[in-house]
Amino acid sequence: MSDHERTEMFGDLPPSMFKIHNWRNGLAKLGEVPSSFVHHVSQARLDYSISVEIDELLVHGRYDLIISIGQVVPHEVIGMAKGNKNILVGAGGKDIINKTHFLGAVCNMETILGRADNPVRAVFDYAEDHFLHDVPLVYVQTVMATFPSGVFGMAGLFIGTGHEPFREAAALSQRLNITMLDAPLRKAVVYLDPREFKSTWLGNKAIYRTRMAMADDGELIILAPGVEMFGEDAEIDRLIRTYGYRGTPATLAAVNVNNELRHNLSAAAHLIHGSSEGRFRITYAPGKLSRQEIENVGFQYAPLDDLLKRYDLAALSPGFNMVAGEQIYFIHNPALGLWALRSSFTTQS
Repeated sequence: MSDHERTEMFGDLPPSMFKIHNWRNGLAKLGEVPSSFVHHVSQARLDYSISVEIDELLVHGRYDLIISIGQVVPHEVIGMAKGNKNILVGAGGKDIINKTHFLGAVCNMETILGRADNPVRAVFDYAEDHFLHDVPLVYVQTVMATFPSGVFGMAGLFIGTGHEPFREAAALSQRLNITMLDAPLRKAVVYLDPREFKSTWLGNKAIYRTRMAMADDGELIILAPGVEMFGEDAEIDRLIRTYGYRGTPATLAAVNVNNELRHNLSAAAHLIHGSSEGRFRITYAPGKLSRQEIENVGFQYAPLDDLLKRYDLAALSPGFNMVAGEQIYFIHNPALGLWALRSSFTTQS
């Protein structure tokens, strides 16, 4: 986070109170999730061990208590965000970040999103049960929702140790944060707040969270005034620019023949998640990326100003709207939920 972003989120707390997590270095290794376990939970799709490393400060910092705070919400990699993911990925190392992201991708995002029980969560639970027992963790889990009055606020607060706070929060989030649709969306328009979304790495939540609701040959339009890069760091940005969002077969083929992508499996997973798999069109309208940059990674491009004139944010309400005689579905923040077809979600649960 930049100094400005930190201040915007946390106020005037002194910078000395913040520690920088380096996910490539500064780690303490606690153990390994064995390849046999990964082979089992992936239904024989993968056969590698996963090194469990977390920030050395959490292990050697001599803390009496470590409080892990997070909002439980549907998530493309882990099914439902937070819980032990906060520690094992949020403060974790390269190996577990890369390999669990890739595990989620090859096991099919559509069978994981919105589910508390899935192969990736099984790996994290194994790691917590075997290797985090000496880390004095207490989880503070929130569930946020929009109330009938239109006010957005906290709908649930779950505090405790072990898996139970996450499980209870996930059950509430599934009821409140998943919008079930009876028919696929022909056209969806998603807005990315520029204060939050500056990269497609984060901004592609517009794709992840709607992919299960989009109609074949439909169009997803992403209004992204703050998007100025692809990856959150220079190396991931370069990999996205090099390989693009080409779908699962193309990405897996690239992993097989390119060492740089094989050694950055979280990037490969992101490329899979950020594709429509050829089912529907994705039109990106970024504030700070060019047409050539957007089209080079496999998206369609549209000028942001033109689309903001057509889709007046002040006039749109969440859900279905009529714009110039056309029905669209508007989402004002994709990070807050999941949109899915009721029929497909039920059959895959």
